[in-house]
Parts: sequence; structure tokens; C-alpha cells
Amino acid sequence: MLRGGIMESKRHSVLVRITHWIVALSFFGLLVSGIAILLAHPRLYWGETGAVGTPSLFDLPLPFVLAHSGWGRYLHFLSAWACVLAGLIYFIAGLFTQHFRRNFLPTRGDLDWHRISNVISEHLHFKPSHEEEFWRYNVVQQLTYLAVVFLLFPLMIWSGLAMSPAITSVFPSLVTVFGGQQSARTIHFFVTNFLVLFLFVHIAMLCITGFRTRVRAMITGYGGGKRSSHE
Repeated sequence: MLRGGIMESKRHSVLVRITHWIVALSFFGLLVSGIAILLAHPRLYWGETGAVGTPSLFDLPLPFVLAHSGWGRYLHFLSAWACVLAGLIYFIAGLFTQHFRRNFLPTRGDLDWHRISNVISEHLHFKPSHEEEFWRYNVVQQLTYLAVVFLLFPLMIWSGLAMSPAITSVFPSLVTVFGGQQSARTIHFFVTNFLVLFLFVHIAMLCITGFRTRVRAMITGYGGGKRSSHE
């Protein structure tokens, strides 16, 4: 694809782009509704039970706002299933197309600590990305995306299901592995915070490395590239 004298190549498939935006929108819905649910009871517990008047693991510095929990739970449920279905499609397609192996799996040479520290140092000093990073993720990005796709998102889904009495009545092992529904809720809270941190860092790096180019690539599928020899 030729754009402004720059020969651009395909960066993201249609499936990756569609599932990316569905997950992004549903995660925003989960975040907003999750805050509403949390405001209804901003205390975290460990074990099976927890309520007002019982000892908490710790109290969050948030006010009690009971009026918002109803619509919050409905939106949370709807957004969760949209996120799970889109994520499942992305995961299965990624395995069949070897998307994870080609794009997320670092080489043995990339796992050298000196190389990793250099990439981290460049990010911390807000250095622009190298041209080749338009064509492949660096080792820090690869390790981060692997953690998000294969650890944080599955743990968020698992802990979310573990809080549902309808689900745990059929599959009790989903919650027993956490030690109780309140333990699952606490783990769910912390995993969500890690995902929000990832989101902020992700957006910050987009701004540093070329926001318009990166977002256009996730919309049109094309991004980066070299100046055309026909110019």
C-alpha cells in the first residue's frame, strides 16, 4: 500500500483488528461498571465470606455508593461476555495462524538481560522506537503481551467466574482453588489494577512511538514501512 510516498505493508490482520477493538471497548465497560460495583462495597476480604461488620483484609479509601451497583452489575456482565468471546476468538485464531509464535515469542538472544535492560532504558527515557519495531515487537513488548494474554486475562476471567454462584454451583473447583469467593474478588481487583497499568503504559508508548501511525495500523491494517523507490 502506497501512502504519501511511503510503501506500507500489512501489519495487522482483520481478525486481530476487530477483536482488539471489541476487547478495548468491553474492557472500558468492565472498568466503568467495576468501579460502580466497587463503590457499592469498597472493602476487600479473604476467604469465603465478607460483609459490613466483619473484619476486612483492607478498606479502600472510597465512599460507599449503593445506588450504582444495579446497572453496574448488568453492564459488567454484558461487557465481560463480549470480552471473553472476542478474546477466545483471538486466542484460538492466534494458535492456528501461529500469531503468538511469530510475534510474541522472543528468541533466545532476545532474552539476554543486557538487551532487555537496554530496551527498558530506552522506554524510560522516552526514546522513539526504531524503524524495525514497526515490523516486530521488541522483547519487552513480547514478554508483556504474553503475560497479558496468557496470565492476566485468563486470571481475570477465572476469578470473575469464581464470584458467580450460578457458575460455582456447577463448577465448585473454580472458587475452591482461590480459597473462597471473597479471595477471588480480591484477586480480581489486583489483576484489574495490573491490566489498567498495562493500558496506561500501552497508551503512553503509543504516544511516544507514533500515535497516529500505530492507531491507523490497528484500524486499516497498514502501518510503518519504507519510502517507495518509485517516488
